[in-house]
This record gives sequence, structure tokens and C-alpha cells, in this order.
Amino acid sequence: MVDRREEIRRLLRLTPAQMLRMAKGRLKIYKDLDALHRALAETIADEIATNNRKGRHTNLILPVGPTGQYPILAELVNERGISMKKCNLFFMDENCDPDGRCLPPTHPLSFRHEAHELFFSRLDKRLAPPPSRVIFPSHDNIHTLADKIRRAGGIDTCYGGIGIHGHLAFNEPEPGVSKLGPRLVYLNDFTVTINAIRSEVGGNLEGFPRKAVTLGMREILSSRRIVLGCRNGIPLDWANTVLRLALFGEPGDDYPVTHIRGKNYLIMTDEDTARCPKHIL
Repeated sequence: MVDRREEIRRLLRLTPAQMLRMAKGRLKIYKDLDALHRALAETIADEIATNNRKGRHTNLILPVGPTGQYPILAELVNERGISMKKCNLFFMDENCDPDGRCLPPTHPLSFRHEAHELFFSRLDKRLAPPPSRVIFPSHDNIHTLADKIRRAGGIDTCYGGIGIHGHLAFNEPEPGVSKLGPRLVYLNDFTVTINAIRSEVGGNLEGFPRKAVTLGMREILSSRRIVLGCRNGIPLDWANTVLRLALFGEPGDDYPVTHIRGKNYLIMTDEDTARCPKHIL
């Protein structure tokens, strides 16, 4: 097993220029968050438009985090008249209550609610995907999601973010995580803490969801392409380490994102997240 402390110490010394050279085209660094979110939106819009011209369906896995791309994507879809009627959109995950039931769309921490507010409510109804093609994991469908993806023809691109402990969707570190499918998961303390900081709940650790439903790493890693947006997004430099591990870390279940090695992937970030931290421990 790799010594993560020494590996992280070495990776954090890499400058953005060094990372770009080492990544060999698998990393793009944008000036700021606005530029990063616009690039993500353009990438998604272009993929859908290209498939439409070819008469193909577009099968995507989408995150609720990052989310800054969604208002821009809605504008692009509306302005360019990009039909989403042939899109199958599989969202990554959803928060659950203590009984393992998904939070209702009225809950402020509901991912379905956030996706509706930031994206679907802004779409021209003539261009929007049919509701039956927008699929969020839930306690009702978690056992059928893998089959739905298979019957749709597999995933063209998985878009996502990276958690502080390297999770994709809510695939927290655990033995054999790269082979696991859709399921109910328990969120670890690292995830709960950073999410409670980022979610405008006043750092409420006691009330924050500890369970979620998620697509599996199996579905993510089986995608024909993986595009990840990695950014701090707040004044805290929490993502600088996991960005480097995602790009260059030794694959291991302790940081699930490292299992993208050998896949067709691209990581998009901003200058703030690419910089070396002030202190390297």
C-alpha cells in the first residue's frame, strides 16, 4: 500500500505548470470559477448537440455538485435550441433521512430540488427532456438503476465532482468500492463535515444527512468518458489535495477517485484549486 502522507506531500509541491505537463491533456485549468462552470456547460451542450445531429440519444450521469454550470447550460440550450428530448439523464445521488428514504423535493438539501431550481425550471419546455428520462436515485428505484443504464445503452459521459475523501457520487472509501453498484450508503465524517460547511446550514453536524443513495463506481467507471469538475468553490482550500490525487495518486479504495486511472477521463479545475497550498505538511 502506498504511503499516502508522503505521496500527498510530494503531489502538493507540484505547480500548476508541472501538473499540466504530467497530465498529458487530462487536465484543464481555468482562470476562475465562472470560467470553469462555463466550460463545463459548453462541454455538456456540445455533446448533446453533436449527438442530436447524428440522430443519437445522449446518456449522461450528472452531479449536483458542482452546480454552477446548470444556469449557464440552461441558457445555452435555450439560446441554441438544443433539444434534450433524446437525453437520458441519470443523476448521481440523493440525500436520505435516518430511515434511508430520500429527502422530499421540498427539503433544502434535496438534490432533486436544487437541480430543478438551477436547471430544469429554466429550460424552454419545448426543449426539456421528458420527466421519464430524468432519473434520480431513490429508495424506490435503487435496485433497478443498473439495469436502466444497461437498457439505455450505457453512459456516454459521466460528469461529476470529487469529494474531499475522493468520493465520486457518494461512493465513500470502502474495500472493493470500484466494483460496487447502486446502493444505500453511510456518509463518513469527512463528507458530512465539508458538506455542512458548504450547505449554508451553519455547520449543523447533528441535523445533516448521514445516509444517501448513490450510483455505484461500477457505473461511473463503465462510462465511455469521465469529466470531473474539481474546485474549492469557497475560501477554504479543501480540494487542492484531492485534485492531485485524482490525477496522479496511486489507485486505491481509500480514495475512490483514483480508480479512474486507465479510463478516458478529463479533470477541469480553476487556478485557485490548482495552486500549491500555503503549508505543506
